[in-house]
Amino acid sequence: MPASNTNDGLRVAIIGAGPAAFYAADHLLKSNEGVTVDMFDRLPTPYGLVRAGVAPDHQKIKSVTKAFALTGNDARFRFFGNVEFGRDVTLEDIGEHYHQVLFATGAQSDRKMGIPGEDLCGSHPATEFVAWYNGHPDFRDSHFDLSQETVVIVGVGNVAVDVARILCLSRAELEATDMPTYAVEALSNSQVTSVYLVGRRGPAQAAFTTPELKELDEMEEADLMILPAEAELDPLSVEDMAKSTDRLLVRKVEMIQAAAAKPATDKPKKLYLRFFVGPTEINGDQHGQVRSVTLAHNVLQRTETGTLVTKATGTTETIEAGLVFRSVGYRGVPLPGVPFNERQGVILNAAGRVLDPKTEQPLPGVYTSGWIKRGPSGVIGTNKPDSVETANNMLEDAAAERTFTPSKLEMGAIPALLASRGVRSVSFDEWQRLDALELAGGAAKGRPRAKFTSIGEMLAALDGDATPLP
Repeated sequence: MPASNTNDGLRVAIIGAGPAAFYAADHLLKSNEGVTVDMFDRLPTPYGLVRAGVAPDHQKIKSVTKAFALTGNDARFRFFGNVEFGRDVTLEDIGEHYHQVLFATGAQSDRKMGIPGEDLCGSHPATEFVAWYNGHPDFRDSHFDLSQETVVIVGVGNVAVDVARILCLSRAELEATDMPTYAVEALSNSQVTSVYLVGRRGPAQAAFTTPELKELDEMEEADLMILPAEAELDPLSVEDMAKSTDRLLVRKVEMIQAAAAKPATDKPKKLYLRFFVGPTEINGDQHGQVRSVTLAHNVLQRTETGTLVTKATGTTETIEAGLVFRSVGYRGVPLPGVPFNERQGVILNAAGRVLDPKTEQPLPGVYTSGWIKRGPSGVIGTNKPDSVETANNMLEDAAAERTFTPSKLEMGAIPALLASRGVRSVSFDEWQRLDALELAGGAAKGRPRAKFTSIGEMLAALDGDATPLP
């Protein structure tokens, strides 16, 4: 079956099932009726970070999955959930069964701060906490000491803000989400009363968006507290703001300064949003438990290239805290046999074409999109043009016969291979059955959804075992 004539059949494998994967699949299927797509994911559930990363109180954002479901129900699309690349299927297997493969596995790991005490008990990556309160099967049994009264979150991006907000929500606010019951109970019974969000730079450089900031100012049980002095822009930021055409940036700074001018109320929790401070050490006790965080006060300086960087003033302060979350960036994880750029934490590629590290030329048939392609930037919708770029290059290369030369193109070959290896894959129809069970379970409790949080529970429900609704 010649790959150059996609009407005769271009078979594509996609590894990963998040937004980037679905945007690529959608574009490929709509671009040529001869394309068929098989999508593989390690979990039985599709949608990646929409399910396991988007804040559980952001149900509107999660509605993007309705569009992905249309792709999932396309007759030329198949989903193989509960199938892990590198364990259940290899790159060699892919080359035997498909003309092309696209890796859209996201940025699964967090970046470290590189400061003393980062590995103390009570210091965690924010990614782990987010996965826990979203019911990710790998993290449902994680433990966070919510008996602590004070929490420090390092970073001021949207994920850091999500973590801070979740720690401050009331039981009623938590129960209005699709958060698993175990997380609702743990958070509702937490002793946390003070949450610090700390950013090394100023208000003009904060990475969170205005909707996220607005939510912080509208919580039932927590006041947003900002020091007026830290809400003021430094002279270099004033210069840059004067030249900026970014109205949202101007609005964000205005909102920060307005929040700083508001007096505190008698709400039981306080969320302190700090600027121009960065952690230099996490301090522990004799048992290796986090007890405080040392912060350096910073000023901004301009480099020769015009970039604003921080410089410590020599003044420090210490916040007594028993729990620390770092949210200072994400990086991808290398995949078996796939060239990787260790410095950038992404698959080695040019416009989505994966490159041979020796020749720096494209490897025929191998592609990437999403965060594992470009790094962790943008919002869900940012993945669409990114994936379209890669998909167009895939179609162009297929027309030029720059593909794998598969020998096993029968539609039953992959299911047979998985079965021979004892892999119990989950189809898109089966996912929709799980989805219906979760929605029904949530409706019975007056909540959006009641998630299955273990793979065993999911497979038992599908295989007809006497498993109660989640």
